[in-house]
Parts: sequence; C-alpha cells; structure tokens
Amino acid sequence: MGFSYLYSMRPEKYLKYLIEPIFNTHRTKEIFNYNPAISPVREEAQTSKIFVYHYDPQTITARELSDVTESFEYRDSDKVSWINIDGIVKSNVEEICRHFEIHPLLVEDILSIGQRPKMDDIEGVLFCQLNMLYFNDQHCTVEQEQISIALGKNFVITFQEDAHRDVFNNIRDKLKVSTTRLRLRGADYLCYSLIDMIIDHYFVVIEKLGEKIEALEEEIIRVNNKRSLARLNALRKEMIVLKRNVGPVRELVNGFIKSESELLDDKIDKYYKDAYDHIAQANDVAENYREILASLQDLYINQVNLKMNEVMKVMAIVTCLLAPGSVIGAIFGMNFDVIPYAHQRWGFYITVAVMLIVPIIMLRIFKTRGWF
Repeated sequence: MGFSYLYSMRPEKYLKYLIEPIFNTHRTKEIFNYNPAISPVREEAQTSKIFVYHYDPQTITARELSDVTESFEYRDSDKVSWINIDGIVKSNVEEICRHFEIHPLLVEDILSIGQRPKMDDIEGVLFCQLNMLYFNDQHCTVEQEQISIALGKNFVITFQEDAHRDVFNNIRDKLKVSTTRLRLRGADYLCYSLIDMIIDHYFVVIEKLGEKIEALEEEIIRVNNKRSLARLNALRKEMIVLKRNVGPVRELVNGFIKSESELLDDKIDKYYKDAYDHIAQANDVAENYREILASLQDLYINQVNLKMNEVMKVMAIVTCLLAPGSVIGAIFGMNFDVIPYAHQRWGFYITVAVMLIVPIIMLRIFKTRGWF
C-alpha cells in the first residue's frame, strides 16, 4: 500500500518545478525555436499607430494618422517623409506597401518573425531588416523587436512590432531642430540615422551583460554553487541572442556601402562606414564576452575540482593519522596467549599513548612539508 502510494505521487512530476526556476530550460526553446522552412504565424497587434514626420530644411510637420490611407499623399512629395508604423497589422502593411510599390517578397519579410538581419535592393526600394535589442533587468534576458526599414525616393517607412517602445526618441528630437543634419539631408541620411541608432543601442545591452558577467565572475570565485552554474548557463544563452543579432548587421551595413542605388547619395558612404565601424566593434565586444563566459565555465570546473581535491586531501590525511592506531589495535587484539605488555598494569595506557603520539608526530611532519 505504501509503495503504490509513493509511486502514484510520481516525484519526477514535481521535481521539475524545483529545477526549472534555476536553470530556465524554456529559454533554450525560445531562442532556437525558429525554422525557416515553416512560416510562423504572427499575432495581429491589438493596436497600430502610424506617425508621420514630413520635413525639409525650413519646415516640419509631425502628425498621427487615423488611417493608413492618409499616408498615401506623402509618396510623391518633394519633402522627406518618415512614416513609422507601430504594431504590425497585416491589412495595413499590405495596403501601404501596395501603394508605395514595395515588392511582395519584402511584404512577406515584414509580416514574418524570426528573420535574420539582412539588406535587399528590389525594384527601386532599399529594404533592410534587423532587431532592436532591450535588456530586461527583471529576468536578465535580452529581448528583441524586429524592425523593417524601406527606403524610397524621399520617403522612409519603418515597421515596428511593439507600439510602446523604441530607441528613436533622439532622432525625433533632432528633427525638431532645423540646423541638424537630419533636416538638411535627404531620406538616405534618415535611413542611416535609424540604423545607427539601433546599433548604438546594442552597446547599452552589451554593457548590461558585461555587468552581469563581472558579478558572476566574483560569485564563482567566492561561492561557486549550482546557482552560479545556472546563471552562467543563462548568460551564455543571452550571449547567443546578442551574437545572432549583432553579427549579421555587419553584412547589412556593408550592403549599403557597396550599393549603387540612386537612392543613396555619394556623400552618404562615409556615414555608413562609420556605422560599420560601430557594428564591428559591437561584434568584437560580444565575441570577447562569449570567450569570457567560456573561461568562466572552465573556472567553475576548476573550482569544483579544487574543492574535491581539498576534500580528498583531508580524507587522506585523516586516514593516514588513523592508520597507526588501527595497526597497533589490530596487533594487540590478536588471540595469542603471549602478547607483550598484555598482562602488565600499564600496558593499556602505553598502547593508547603510542596510538596518540605516532599520529601527532605524523601530523607535525605533514605540516612541515606543507601538505595542508
């Protein structure tokens, strides 16, 4: 009865609730659960906001549109138009892309999820797709938001998944000042500024991860328990997310540098080369952090082995110290009629004294040789 009751409880069913909060195995599935052969279903955004910044060196107009059709008037304008769509709704994306003559293949990329950062030049539209990165301090995870940027003649259209956050506030502030380069230059410079702002924000995430790695290194040296291993494993997963998003952006920026599109001014190359330097540096730092995490794993293993060696050393010393007493006790415990000092008054005390003196002498020798 008792055996069947214990089996029916199935302890492995409840053990996972103790293990997963430490090692967070669900995060692994979230990171690698992308199959390019299967088109994942994107959930429609609950809200979609459309903002337009319409400007030239003299004037600027900023407004929020109530309907996607209101953006159609900006297609053939002589001024620069930045149309920012927060929240992906399929009907809105298809409608605006149809009017601005954005190729259906690019529409599929905009509506897809888990895309690798890339850059395309299709039918007079320069298109790039990359991820904004944010660091979640509460869960110590790197969160990503896919953003698509379409550059046409005098317009830039950006598609964002999250309507509640981005990293473009600095660009919006610069657009309000008439003397900034954004106001004085064309749509190609606006496209560069958006990409460069995303790249610069990578360093914020990298800095956060660096702080976590530094704290983990101190923890492994001081404490070195299973929670340290769990945090190390979690940080390695987040570094995978960072590296997977940062690495391909280098090719993306290089695509703009090598592009011969008429949409890019010849003078814009130097700015994209500056962005290339930034993303190359971010990639190098991410690679360095990944190597540090690998060395921390070796450090953890070495610390575990060191503790094991300390334990084995103590056990070996104790065994050696007990060996003389065991030998003497075994000799005087033999079943012989004639044993030295067996029938004398001080025999027992002499034997015990020898059992204590010999280990003390051995302990002194071990200490002199520095064995502990």
